[in-house]
Amino acid sequence: MSILCIFLFLTTVVVSVQSLPNAELPAFREAPAFRNGRECPKKTWPSSFNNLNHHRHDPSIIHIAMTLDATYLRGSVAGVLSVLQHAACPEHIVFHFIATHRRADLRRTITSTFPYLTFHLYHFNTDLVRGKISSSIRRALDQPLNYARIYLADLLPFTVRRIIYFDSDLILVDDVAKLWNINLGAHVLGAPEYCHVNFSYYFNSRFWSSPVYATSFTGRRACYFNTGVMVIDLRKWREGKYTEKLEYWMRVQKKNRIYELGSLPPFLLVFAGDVEGVEHRWNQHGLGGDNLEGLCRDLHPGPVSLLHWSGKGKPWLRLNSKRPCPLDSLWAPYDLYRHPTLFCDT
Repeated sequence: MSILCIFLFLTTVVVSVQSLPNAELPAFREAPAFRNGRECPKKTWPSSFNNLNHHRHDPSIIHIAMTLDATYLRGSVAGVLSVLQHAACPEHIVFHFIATHRRADLRRTITSTFPYLTFHLYHFNTDLVRGKISSSIRRALDQPLNYARIYLADLLPFTVRRIIYFDSDLILVDDVAKLWNINLGAHVLGAPEYCHVNFSYYFNSRFWSSPVYATSFTGRRACYFNTGVMVIDLRKWREGKYTEKLEYWMRVQKKNRIYELGSLPPFLLVFAGDVEGVEHRWNQHGLGGDNLEGLCRDLHPGPVSLLHWSGKGKPWLRLNSKRPCPLDSLWAPYDLYRHPTLFCDT
């Protein structure tokens, strides 16, 4: 390899790992066009943002919300591709992306990568959570965008009555319509529950020693659920003012520090014991390992419809470092990242 080639390679590596606000976003290959089969009904949802609140509700449309930022963009793109690739009616899927900044850049990236995709991009005002976030055990959990899921009912048009929220570190290997069509019954939220998990782990001794806080779960069979995959009835959410209920616990945390894990504990405090249980296949979570070391993990027993790299270890970072975990090979086929190419003599 020539000296020039080595210089270019090192320059590329340095630029790729920097997290500068004005750094260019990753480049992606254009995804193939996924089209509806003949059995799919005619859709009526508009492709433009104008007057969405006045557009009539179309029950055949599947609405999915995800956040977008430079750090997790590669994961988000892989997630979108996996949803479309396995959907029977991909043209009936509308994505609602939420970002804090660089919306014009993000819009261009999504449009060039998925030129046929119906999506809307919303600005998340970080002032909504300013002063309500306290530090957690991992810096990524402290970012304002991690709390955007609390404000979906305010951000999205009123004509969106139900939403699936997906984190940016997961892929689907099944038709998302199966998850969309679950019956929430009287519940506001549906998600896979894990009742064998030690629930006390998610709150510290200050919480459990308080007669006020510790009784919050009295009368409820509270189980852990992961907030990276949720089906939410937005009408019931708005009627029940659940954003305000979650914000209450964020203020309590800011004042008294009763947990260590970002936006998850407020959801547990408000919803645990009142969740419509979904099959575990829809959130094979924890593939990113724990929040401190991100060690490799295996799949949980049972069928798989969704793989979720929650935890510190992300598959694109481990693949880049040439130290992937075995299950990262399941994520790699959905990676549209365009790796820099160097034209050097060997």
